[in-house]
Amino acid sequence: MGVELNQRLFSAADSLRSKMDASEYKNYLLGLIFYKYLSDKLLQKVVELGAESLEEYDTVEKQTEYYIKQLEDEAIKQDVIDALLDTLRYAIEPDYLFNVLAEKAHKNTFQLNDLKKGFLEISANFIQFKGLFDDVDLESNKLGLDAQQRNVTITEVLKKLSDIDILSYGGDIIGDAYEYLIGLFASDAGKKAGEFYTPHMVSDMMARIVTLGQEEKSLFSVYDPTMGSGSLMLNVRNYLKYPDKVKYHGQELNTTTFNLAKMNLILHGVEAEALTNLRNADTLNKDWPQDEPYTFDSVIMNPPYSAHWSADEKFLKESRFDRYGKLAPKSKADFAFLLHGLYHLKETGTMAIVLPHGVLFRGAAEGVIRKNLLENGEIDTVIGLPANLFYGTSIPTTVIVLRKNRTERDVLFIDASKDFIKGKNQNMLSKENIDKVIAAYKNREDVEKFAHLASFEEIKENDYNLNIPRYVDTFEEEPPVDMAKIGKEMKAIRAEKAELDKSLYEAISSLNYKPEDEEWIKGALEVFNDGK
Repeated sequence: MGVELNQRLFSAADSLRSKMDASEYKNYLLGLIFYKYLSDKLLQKVVELGAESLEEYDTVEKQTEYYIKQLEDEAIKQDVIDALLDTLRYAIEPDYLFNVLAEKAHKNTFQLNDLKKGFLEISANFIQFKGLFDDVDLESNKLGLDAQQRNVTITEVLKKLSDIDILSYGGDIIGDAYEYLIGLFASDAGKKAGEFYTPHMVSDMMARIVTLGQEEKSLFSVYDPTMGSGSLMLNVRNYLKYPDKVKYHGQELNTTTFNLAKMNLILHGVEAEALTNLRNADTLNKDWPQDEPYTFDSVIMNPPYSAHWSADEKFLKESRFDRYGKLAPKSKADFAFLLHGLYHLKETGTMAIVLPHGVLFRGAAEGVIRKNLLENGEIDTVIGLPANLFYGTSIPTTVIVLRKNRTERDVLFIDASKDFIKGKNQNMLSKENIDKVIAAYKNREDVEKFAHLASFEEIKENDYNLNIPRYVDTFEEEPPVDMAKIGKEMKAIRAEKAELDKSLYEAISSLNYKPEDEEWIKGALEVFNDGK
């Protein structure tokens, strides 16, 4: 299914990428895929609720016919709509169903205004979809300079997306489509995408870490203060015994990305009421959440690296930051994000955050914060990841694991920087690479050239510097050089050269040449007569 999805996306993207850059066309494609999901899901639900035989309605065309008949029957029309509102929390009029619009596109009778009305109806009538289609700007001149050209552009996109069997693909379609799209044309798709999208295998590793020892909890809460597409939070459910009992809290500054996260959660079956726990705001500027619950079983984060923030002195009076003596510098908010996340972690919880390596060794204010964290025993593990894993940045990163309820102040260092699969544009982690990290994290023991459990005294001796090479020695000794063997080889090469020179000298000496070539021949003989 993944190959088919990627082929369709590539074809649809091709209709748009000559008109706009990747940061814009992905909004159109993801918005339309989401609308198709809502439409196809509704048709499936209508049949489930009312039809005697599901096999009889095995295509969207048959399902649409059934839906229209149901709504034409005045005796049951309201019951059908009420049932949809009760189960799905939304309804779509037949004229605005994705497949109906796509069919018109195939017949070249599609009108852009119908899609606009469809977006408007669902956004205005159902609070969970408010603003979700704002980035699918159907009036944009980038789609075409006039209404007719814009109509043609969207017609082509609808045709190319119409055959994707979204419901059989499952809830990860938005995350997978997003990852594919931002990687598709790396030159223009970057746009700091690494700041709000975490590659699946890194997300997988972090989810395993923050759930370890908490898998059996009947209620589990996760918080991502820089949630991006929401995939980090959603991946946590894969490692819990009761995945449907997860409570999600997330915040995101970028409105487009915030809407993407809402789509992602809806596609994963998260109920509309739970979406009120997602917030479109600046995590550092104002603390949130402040009402219960404000601490969580897990905090999982991939914030923008070395971002700017105000670093206003008022924050030193806030309980997020007041215990650590200094604020993160204005030009590097990394520790501000870390401390915010840690503040919202339960005493029994686990936090994992991706940051650039500079947080491990930079001095000044960051050094003071790091020292306080270490003295409190809150830094549990430091994992070094390979370079070029994230879209939009090639720098190597580190995952820092933090916990509050520790009795020891040691730190486990894992150097996983050399364990990866080399990719054309992006490096990747295999399941084996991840399993190796998780095994080391669980065992908390030294592994030669890979992991080291450093005591607090050892860290103190290093002046609270957490640079991984100080603790994990990955140096590979060069094999000893056999000088006698090299000497023999050089002697043999010289003898071979002398023999070759002699042969060339004799060959040139026997040449017949014109008078005008005499100077050239003399020069050549001098070269190959060396030592005679």
